[in-house]
Amino acid sequence: MRIFSCASLCAALALSIFATPLTAAPALADGTVNIYSYREPKLIDPLLNAFTAKTGIKTNVVFATSGLIERLAAEGKNSPADVLLTNESGLLIQAVTAGVTAPLTSDVLMQKVPAELRDPTGHWFGLTRRARVVYASKDRVKQTAITYEELADPKWRGKICVRSGQHTYNIALIASMIAHLGEEKAETWLTGLKNNLARKPAGGDREQVRDVQAGLCDLAIGNTYYMVAMQHSPEQKAWADAVRIIFPNANDRGTHVNVSGMALVANAPNRDNAKALMEFLVTPEAQKLYADVNGEYPVVAGVPASEIVQSWGPLKADTLPLSKISELRKQASEMVDRVRFDAGPNS
Repeated sequence: MRIFSCASLCAALALSIFATPLTAAPALADGTVNIYSYREPKLIDPLLNAFTAKTGIKTNVVFATSGLIERLAAEGKNSPADVLLTNESGLLIQAVTAGVTAPLTSDVLMQKVPAELRDPTGHWFGLTRRARVVYASKDRVKQTAITYEELADPKWRGKICVRSGQHTYNIALIASMIAHLGEEKAETWLTGLKNNLARKPAGGDREQVRDVQAGLCDLAIGNTYYMVAMQHSPEQKAWADAVRIIFPNANDRGTHVNVSGMALVANAPNRDNAKALMEFLVTPEAQKLYADVNGEYPVVAGVPASEIVQSWGPLKADTLPLSKISELRKQASEMVDRVRFDAGPNS
């Protein structure tokens, strides 16, 4: 397996593969699959090594934290990419909108990936799930159950920390609230949540937990896998040890979940190999490897989460289709601006 940063490989590809006439496309090896990945190499290395060991198909990876969808659009039919891997559903929706994905017909994927975690037309499929949960102070918060709706209750005034409302993780959550409550009630809820913030939204999910540990707030909103990341960081372990995870709405509709995922690239030169890889990624072997290394939940039923993830308690996931959430993302973003969420409380 070869892994390259986008900065290094993409420049070379532009001078070589991209400049090659279309008739030369078959020169790409039959035993190769080319991957553009938003996921860090350390998170996908075990999967790709296992795939090559099982199939003999070699993998080439271009990794970048941003810009891959734009690159695919610019490359068009000259792109060498076969599969796009993303770290959240918003990028999958963006890729479909940009016209850089193609529908894939696969009985395996349709059977293995739940309907709510894949595109109805086959343009993308979820690979792992993460829940958007509440991190509660062990010392100052005694209750063990909560709902997203309760985060707007004035009893939490000045006690909640969260990153920017415009971040894709929060946009997805807000879109889910619009779907469940309707736009008017969702806006009232979002305004109440804003009024309960301890400060202006800032930083990432881990920084919210840091501020709970520091006493700035009692509750933080974040994704589950950050707990694993913090536990493995000497600097951040104290943050993680200061909080416990509460799964919102566990007693009714379930907790909002998002996914990391994959899509077939529209002009994939190695389509059969791409399909083979995508189907491999939903096997029990691959699902267990992927979920263990990134601290997330498998999407395939019957594959257990890692011991540390299971230690947080059972996850009852909201079954609202991610495709429905994608339809409401624009409304959610506009709502964030309308209530001036990122200006913080008292604004």
